Amino acid sequence: MRRITRIATVGIASAALALSATACGGKKSSDASASPSESGQKSAAIAYDIGGRGDQSFNDAAYAGLKKAEGDLKIKTAEAEPTDGEGEADKVQRLTELARKGNNPVIGVGFAYAPAIKKVAPKFPNTTFGIIDDTSVTGPNIANLVFNEEQGSYLAGVAAAKVSKTGTVGFIGGVEVPLIKKFEAGFIQGVKDTNPNAKVLSAYLTQPPNFDGFAKPDLGKAAALGQLDAGGADVVYAAAGLAGSGAIEAASSKGKWAIGVDSDQYNQAGLAKYKDAILTSVTKDVEDSVFNLIKSVEDGKPTTGEIRYGLDKDGVGLADSNPKYKEMADVVAAVEKAKADIIAKKITVKTAP
Repeated sequence: MRRITRIATVGIASAALALSATACGGKKSSDASASPSESGQKSAAIAYDIGGRGDQSFNDAAYAGLKKAEGDLKIKTAEAEPTDGEGEADKVQRLTELARKGNNPVIGVGFAYAPAIKKVAPKFPNTTFGIIDDTSVTGPNIANLVFNEEQGSYLAGVAAAKVSKTGTVGFIGGVEVPLIKKFEAGFIQGVKDTNPNAKVLSAYLTQPPNFDGFAKPDLGKAAALGQLDAGGADVVYAAAGLAGSGAIEAASSKGKWAIGVDSDQYNQAGLAKYKDAILTSVTKDVEDSVFNLIKSVEDGKPTTGEIRYGLDKDGVGLADSNPKYKEMADVVAAVEKAKADIIAKKITVKTAP
């Protein structure tokens, strides 16, 4: 799937054109150009991760937070898309242009922005930079928005083990990096704590530096079909961004269960024809994390440092939008008990398999 670089600014058309030209490799706009802050119009921006807006998952959750800020706080917003196979220099240029235009905060969606934010943030000390899913880069104007993904994944493991009839379930990770290993670890632990005899099939779509495993649905579909057909799994959980939609499609085609990730994928319009196969989703409150950071800047008290969202703050969780899930009283009860035990620290969830 090839994506074209896109930076869309809501509001001022001239700013949108200037940003787009730079993101596509054109000349940099002058620092003397009127910025939202200079013209009295406040603006916030996000730079998307691999897969871009429309992934029905991680990036779309960030977009929802941006749109909420636009509506509730009455500010302008800007978005910047990634390009296939881009390098660190592309991310540096993207963040630099967003900051130069007066956007504040500027939020990088995903750990891949860490090296770029490390370079750009010191050059704009009066701009707050947010980064989601990373704590490796810090600074006086950097906010690290992170989540206990392993906790939500543990609940998914409990649900998967309870609904599985074959005793075999599958996990699909987009790219084998530490962040996604957290999803795998929690899921496996939840499955095994619920049914010690259950079998968990694990697969990763790509290895770094190849990050196609977050962007290509066909890879997710092929991996899921392998687990469902040859592996005998009847529940598949994919933590793979846009590629995860392929796993959901595969589960639907086989009449099996899929577990979504990051957003409540049962309610995603782009997955509507597969929604009956989406048992539940492991949610990350990326939407509120983005909104809260933007609001803190608008309030004149920008939040910086590590901001962690776990089960105790409903920062992660398990969606219950599917009516069929809510009808499974024993499954819901088991999940709620596990949630309470994690919050009470009776269960410590692993962060690595």
